[in-house]
Amino acid sequence: MEPSPGEIDEATLESARRLFAQECTFVMGVAELSGLPEPTLPELAFAGRSNVGKSSLLNALTGRKALARTSNTPGRTRELNFFNLAGRLMLVDLPGYGYARASKTDISRWNQTLRDYLRGRPNLQRLCLLIDSRHGLKAGDEEMMEMLDSSAVVYRVVLTKCDKPKAAELASITDKVAASLKKHPAALPDLIFTSARKNIGLAELRADLATLANPR
Repeated sequence: MEPSPGEIDEATLESARRLFAQECTFVMGVAELSGLPEPTLPELAFAGRSNVGKSSLLNALTGRKALARTSNTPGRTRELNFFNLAGRLMLVDLPGYGYARASKTDISRWNQTLRDYLRGRPNLQRLCLLIDSRHGLKAGDEEMMEMLDSSAVVYRVVLTKCDKPKAAELASITDKVAASLKKHPAALPDLIFTSARKNIGLAELRADLATLANPR
């Protein structure tokens, strides 16, 4: 059994830090499944509502300022963006769901591509479902969780921007999210709390994901 994020020892944290400090390069952006790279590395995907902070979290995890594009415009990520981490992991920044300044046709196409990727990618080892800690679960998040359950994709809920809400507000959101997770068989039980801006929870998330990397 894997340790929960709160039980990770210092040696494991340091090993994960070294992994995520290695070279991480953009491979490609894919709008259609026919363009996917060969499934040679374990893939870790990051999903969430538009403007939840996916790109900021990816940049913070890898210690880079501009690995993934950040934007104040929700829905900026319109492709599946692949990043090779040290030849041991492939990080995948998925299109944000929810609000996007795009046509309904484009949004529908992106959503279909996303569903097909989740259901058919053999090397997809884990998905991080990012939830804004200020707002908690929304309808789109619940839909994604149901999709992941039906696709048998194991996922970890990662609360973002945890430096923003007050302690009582964060506790209330946490309780609601944890209660919801019990209804979803593909969800891992433990939440990880993060803030890309203040480096909260990044070491624990790196360690959690590093367990899935190819050996050296």
